[in-house]
Amino acid sequence: MAGSPVIIAATAKHTATVIFLHGLGDTGHGWASGMGAIRSSHVKVICPTAPTMPVTLNGGFRMPSWFDLRTLDANGPEDEEGIKRATELVHGMIEQEVKAGIPSNRIVLGGFSQGGALALYSALKFPKPLAGVIALSCWLPLHKQFPAAAVANKDIPYIQCHGDCDPIVPYKWGQMTASLLKQFLRQIEFKTYRGMMHSSSDEEILDLKAFLEKVIPPQ
Repeated sequence: MAGSPVIIAATAKHTATVIFLHGLGDTGHGWASGMGAIRSSHVKVICPTAPTMPVTLNGGFRMPSWFDLRTLDANGPEDEEGIKRATELVHGMIEQEVKAGIPSNRIVLGGFSQGGALALYSALKFPKPLAGVIALSCWLPLHKQFPAAAVANKDIPYIQCHGDCDPIVPYKWGQMTASLLKQFLRQIEFKTYRGMMHSSSDEEILDLKAFLEKVIPPQ
């Protein structure tokens, strides 16, 4: 079962929402203050915590994980069932915001590492238009199924960011993901951060702030 999400309420009239998914072994707290610091007053931030499960890549050790990671080989086996289950979880979170009165095209979906992978996959599988997608230091899960598997959100803005010194999710994976996405997405920007490892940087955070201001401006 997933832990309860960290929610940072809008400080003015709530007209847009950011849902941000953390990386493997982290919790919603890991990104909440960072995302909270760059959003405008009309934006609510939701940082859910992944369910705790055994992760094959880490010797079966239990930790917060959106789905099982079996290998760090780009062509290795993937937890397709787990990825689809996690996608349903994310779609449910988006629908909750829609039910509460925020149109889907005022909702940004984002994530870091495994969370970024899930954000990309979930956006391309969500039937309603989102405001935009933030994909940090990540890859596209089940990439061999694309572009055929992309049912929607092909015309909205995406920002994909990667450090060129990433020892965990290799920069090359980011580049390969970007070139695949560019085949079927209209508005995708791939940003490289020199010397950045598997983390974030002030420069990246400023780029994300500008992206949010562009895709979910005040109404």
